[in-house]
Amino acid sequence: MPRTFVKELSDGDTVNEFFLLADKQLRANRNADLYLLATLRDKTGVISGLMWNVSEERMQHFSAGDIVHVKGKVQLYQGGLQMIVTFIDTAPESAYDAEDFQIKPQANVGPLLDQLKELLGSIKCEKLRTLGQCFLSDQQLLDDLCAAPAGVKAHHAYQGGLIEHIVSMAQVADRLCDHYPSLNRDLLLLGVLMHDLGKVRELSWDPTLAYTDEGQLLGHMNIAVEILNEKLAVARAELGSKDFDTEDVLRLKHMILSHHGTHEFGSPRVPMTPEAIVLHHIDNLDAKLHEFTRAIEDDMNKDSAWTPYSPRIERKLFKGYNNE
Repeated sequence: MPRTFVKELSDGDTVNEFFLLADKQLRANRNADLYLLATLRDKTGVISGLMWNVSEERMQHFSAGDIVHVKGKVQLYQGGLQMIVTFIDTAPESAYDAEDFQIKPQANVGPLLDQLKELLGSIKCEKLRTLGQCFLSDQQLLDDLCAAPAGVKAHHAYQGGLIEHIVSMAQVADRLCDHYPSLNRDLLLLGVLMHDLGKVRELSWDPTLAYTDEGQLLGHMNIAVEILNEKLAVARAELGSKDFDTEDVLRLKHMILSHHGTHEFGSPRVPMTPEAIVLHHIDNLDAKLHEFTRAIEDDMNKDSAWTPYSPRIERKLFKGYNNE
């Protein structure tokens, strides 16, 4: 019998399926009774599951990242779909197809990597072009770049999402440099490559998306600066007597450390160069537009012109009228 995917669920559906448990939280209500808040995922989407009157003992047999067997009923709540769970437990491997839970990138990773190589190969400064090639010649780094998500819950939160985000930004940066010729295109392209590169070590993605210990302790900006320092050493060995301009290295590191734009959003420094402020806004634009688009496309309530309210973006989104 074919499975029912998250994107196919409707209000009132009875569910008896397998899901990836992306997140598991035990919470207490006003009467101090425990309930389970579960984030259930498959390759088509995510739905929240609620199970009332649980005990820690009953819930200790499974953890986030497990494939679980779930029974329950879908209901409409505040404009969005959720599942009231009546049964949940670990699933035997023989009962499900692992591919049902592998979220695919929206774009083919191979052509994206080719586009990135072409853009970095067009850098005019020999020393900076050599630095770019040092990143591209690290096969393990490339493999991780092509596999990693760009986030856990927000934008491009699926395998292959990181390179999709970086290449999209690089294409925008390339076009902006034609419009604003005073920008240093070489530095901006390298900044786009490196700004989120630390996520290959900040995040894990097999099978569920999560933060590594290194990611939680250091963060992707600091990890990216470490990776840059490693590649600078490799590039210096290749260049011999030709060393990098100190100012170029400072500008690259500054772009990495300032790309979130403000201190309250996690940047140790605010953007203080033209390339840094451009990088910040390209990053923000690509992330926000992707998040809006996915929220509209993935909304399971097809009869409503609006998505449910999203606490993350502090708004609901207008999808338009269904005139079919």
